[in-house]
Amino acid sequence: MKRIGKIAGITWAFAGLILIIILFPGLNGFSRALAKMPFMKINPNYTGGEIAFSDSLPGYKFEIRKPVFDGLWKERTHGFVQLDWRGDFPEKISDTIDFDRDGCNDFRVTIDTKTPETDIEPLHNKVGSLNVSTSTSYGWTLRVNISK
Repeated sequence: MKRIGKIAGITWAFAGLILIIILFPGLNGFSRALAKMPFMKINPNYTGGEIAFSDSLPGYKFEIRKPVFDGLWKERTHGFVQLDWRGDFPEKISDTIDFDRDGCNDFRVTIDTKTPETDIEPLHNKVGSLNVSTSTSYGWTLRVNISK
């Protein structure tokens, strides 16, 4: 019985080795084809979520993204919301934000883009602290911790 298991294991390893040798030259093309499949998506924890609302102001564009609560197995109770300013924005950004579009302002943000100093004033109990506030290649990004 042990002899049959050893032979099966060696055969399986040899078949895998042959398969790898045959497929190796096409890995680059296979990976691109796999990445273009409709079910392949970048995790919102990295992208900041889908754009929920955008507004064009003189010289720059403002985007609010959907709140992200993604976890490994299920949604978490704490997440974040990301805001993006794109273009030529003023030296001092001061906005009142309603990220869930319910008609009530959720927090007030003041950003001094010359000295990356950001102040957040929560106006709702589901808004937490500042997560990230940084300049990017396209403008400025802000992430605010929130809870459900």
